[in-house]
Amino acid sequence: MGAYKYEGFNRDGKKVTGAIEAQDLNDARRLLRRGGIRATKVQKPSILEVDLGAFLSEKTGMKQFSDKDVARFTKQLSTLIDAGVPIMQSLEILYKQEKNPGLRKALMRIARNVGDGKSLFEALEVEKGFEKLYCHLVRAGEVAGILNEILEKLAVFLEKRIALKKKVKSALTYPSIVVAVGITVITGLMAFVVPQFVDMIKESGQEIPGVTLFVMNVSAFFENNLLYIIGTIIFSAIGFMYGVRTENGKKIFDKAILKVPLIGQVVIKGSLSSFSQTLSTMLGSGISIVDALDICADTIDNTYIARDLKKVRMSVIKGKNLAEPLKRITYFPPLIAQMIHVGESTGALDDMLKKVSNVFEIEVEGSVQNMTQLIEPIILVGLGGMIGTVLIAMYLPIFMSAGGA
Repeated sequence: MGAYKYEGFNRDGKKVTGAIEAQDLNDARRLLRRGGIRATKVQKPSILEVDLGAFLSEKTGMKQFSDKDVARFTKQLSTLIDAGVPIMQSLEILYKQEKNPGLRKALMRIARNVGDGKSLFEALEVEKGFEKLYCHLVRAGEVAGILNEILEKLAVFLEKRIALKKKVKSALTYPSIVVAVGITVITGLMAFVVPQFVDMIKESGQEIPGVTLFVMNVSAFFENNLLYIIGTIIFSAIGFMYGVRTENGKKIFDKAILKVPLIGQVVIKGSLSSFSQTLSTMLGSGISIVDALDICADTIDNTYIARDLKKVRMSVIKGKNLAEPLKRITYFPPLIAQMIHVGESTGALDDMLKKVSNVFEIEVEGSVQNMTQLIEPIILVGLGGMIGTVLIAMYLPIFMSAGGA
């Protein structure tokens, strides 16, 4: 995507120049013809004019706008359509007022495709920032003629999911900061402060206590290998981030994270809450349970849980009800499976799944709170103990020397 400069003549035969946003050279010429301009020259954007964000998005597959931006756009589009504004005009209004450059360009492409006769679903499907769940719900809304209602449901769904992620992220932020600061302080003590005491202790010529000798050896290791340690940490972090993006690495990480005390329960309950909420929204929008389960499995970030949900889908295809295969999943609460069974029996599965999602949300909040309350003192005691050990090790010979004198 870039600004293609052009020269040509308009319908009145007057010479015109300017620039137009297009995906490639052919797209630029097509847009100019549609605007009544006969182009004599169309120039590709230079490397300095290329949108870096769009280039990285194309090469890495990253989207240029967040779920929060999508939720805001969805809510605004729902309001405009509900007010009777035509879809094309609604997209143009939202395009003009959008401040996020990535979403603004996506809206331009969507509006262009809709103007070419494509459905909103088809226009959204080719955009990286709109996931499979979003697109299928839009298609269901278009087919049923209730697009505004579906968009309203989508906006609520996205806002709830964003809020859930925010709670988990905020709970982990403080402990992460404390750990980072603690590691920095300990590294600084070992590499810069302890060596000053070492010279003093060696000059005294007295017997060195065991704890002091241990800290001195660790300090010498840090002092002599500080650059290697920093390099190892950086490369290990990069290797880890790259590894979890590979298929096998992601599977190993997802399975391991579920076994981590406290954190595993948060991941499980958060994923099941997302599953219940997604399935409820899709069933309430008229999508079949088989298709809904397929999309739910794709939207779950943890591959281990997604695999189990795909097994549930296969059982439903074979004619079993939803509750039966869910009961066989060891981490799925029996009470929740029973609630789903009741929902299937009464024909109100989507409403029951909504209640199940609320139950999981409450449990996630409780798990996050318990995790935070437990992790914080452990981290503080652990870091305090390490720093205290270093200080005691350094001052112990001084106290012994003073006592001996």
